[in-house]
Amino acid sequence: MKLFTPVRVGRYTLPNRVVMAPMTRSRAQYDGTPGPLAAEYYAQRASVGLIVAEGTQPSDDGQGYLTTPGIYTDSHVAGWQKVASAIHGKGGHLFIQLMHAGRMSHPDNTPHHRQPVAPSAIAPNSPMFTAKGMQDIPIPRALSIEEISRTIQDFRHAARSSIEAGADGVEIHGANGYLIQQFLAPSANVRTDVYGGSIENRARFAVEVAAAIAEEIGADRTGIRLSPGANLGGIDEGPEGPTLYRYLVAELNKLGLAYLHIMHLGDEHLLADIRKLWSGTLIVNRPGSPRENIGADVDSGLAELEAYGQMILANPDFIERIRTGAPLNEADRTTFFGGDAAGYTDYPALPQTALA
Repeated sequence: MKLFTPVRVGRYTLPNRVVMAPMTRSRAQYDGTPGPLAAEYYAQRASVGLIVAEGTQPSDDGQGYLTTPGIYTDSHVAGWQKVASAIHGKGGHLFIQLMHAGRMSHPDNTPHHRQPVAPSAIAPNSPMFTAKGMQDIPIPRALSIEEISRTIQDFRHAARSSIEAGADGVEIHGANGYLIQQFLAPSANVRTDVYGGSIENRARFAVEVAAAIAEEIGADRTGIRLSPGANLGGIDEGPEGPTLYRYLVAELNKLGLAYLHIMHLGDEHLLADIRKLWSGTLIVNRPGSPRENIGADVDSGLAELEAYGQMILANPDFIERIRTGAPLNEADRTTFFGGDAAGYTDYPALPQTALA
């Protein structure tokens, strides 16, 4: 299977074409430092070609959920150094995903307890889990032009901090209804300045963030994730959505980034166009794709790598299981967010399974 052959991604040669997709686990300490089990969790899965770590906020404003990690303080850097060292000790590669949640937040979940920020003062009309239980997300405060510039610098600083922590690179989270996709979607962005209105203006923030990070740490250590058509968090990209992504991908392609990571939800025509527009490395993630389809996108030439989430979460030895045809552990959804080692570092590898 071509999936198990080496591949060049940015400045790195990976041993296989499997990517661990970024998955929020909500097990960081309350100051945003990765939790004590994080290094073990990621190192267990280091046989995949590339680990993309969970969404990691670049600032206080960027936090959306309880106990998600950050990468903008000395403590955060020290915590991620342990994770990076553990992964590298097993021969793996790590990109930290930089995720600014934007309006998908609640004051109770952030260090400064401030109103969420967003392109426009439009609430997503969805609840948010907090320490007090489920609460409605408040109307966010629209970012000023000056604040947008500072937010781009926050991304730049977080990227530099990621490299200082020993990560091999960063992935910009431009998907799943968070800040960058909020700028893209007319349902969340009704600005009338240079960041709103036209497709070019709504794509501007994404391109400027990517350009700033590429300048800071190198384009060959910078990836970006997009989710065309995803309606998470009240996002609606409207009928112009496919045209917007064709424009955005073409603009990002000019930057020479390490990769483009697409969370694909079914528009095969658009995905084929993205493949034509993107001259670099393409990672495709098809949530819920069955085991029998593993390797199909690489074999067909559509993608250079394939990303998997829950199957790798539940199978630390995912590569060996797929290679040998061994059965897969089932993921325990009740342990996805928060908690301790249960459903985090205690999934059995093959020798343990055989002895059970």
